[in-house]
Amino acid sequence: MLLAIDVGNTNIVLGVFQGAELIRSWRLQTLRDRTADELGLAVDGLFVHGRIDRTRIEGVVLGSVVPPLTNTVVGMLWKYFERSPLVVDPASNSGMPILYSNPSEVGADRIVNAIAAFAQYGGDGRPLIVCDFGTATTLDAVSGKGEYLGGAICPGVTISADALFQRAARLPRIEVRKPATVIGRTTIGAMESGLFFGYVGMVEGLVRRMDVELGGNAVCVATGGLAVVIAPETQLFQHVDVELTLQGLRLVWERNQAPR
Repeated sequence: MLLAIDVGNTNIVLGVFQGAELIRSWRLQTLRDRTADELGLAVDGLFVHGRIDRTRIEGVVLGSVVPPLTNTVVGMLWKYFERSPLVVDPASNSGMPILYSNPSEVGADRIVNAIAAFAQYGGDGRPLIVCDFGTATTLDAVSGKGEYLGGAICPGVTISADALFQRAARLPRIEVRKPATVIGRTTIGAMESGLFFGYVGMVEGLVRRMDVELGGNAVCVATGGLAVVIAPETQLFQHVDVELTLQGLRLVWERNQAPR
């Protein structure tokens, strides 16, 4: 079995693979001050509840965009699993050509998403656009040859909602959801419309502009926690895959194993 861990700014996502099959996945809140023991006990509880013997884990792959937690997770894995993880480094062990000016600047989540999208939905010569709806919204372009080209980074819709509440004195904090109408007839309704439909419009505009630069025939893939909420509101996405990041971590692990 393989344990894949994606440490994001909002959630730590864990997945257990049996071969290429994802048999179990969990989400933990990202708490930057959590100790290795606190995290280890939480993960141990998930394994017990999922009836998975952690001694069956033969390998661990880790992708992290939260540097303060990377060493904490590595320490937890050694103490509770007696495993040293493969830490994804986009510039050295991802296996995908990166055409960024500085490859070391690319986040691990962005590159593993690109790897998984190309492996599952590419290969026919068409470029891909991968949109990850997370804490930040990232849009990444992959060439038809499987090269990471770059992309765009935007504030996530939850960040936008929080900023609106914090910077406008008379506006309340609201939940991000699709309102019944675009024209809001209350302050909350107007805020919901602006956040939700404005966000969809921003994504559509960026995807269309990127598609033009890629030649006009890109395959569009959505992932991330809000993908199932945002992607159905536009016709631009051919695929919605919320487990894309975990699958990308698995592929990086497989590419780094010595031939038997």
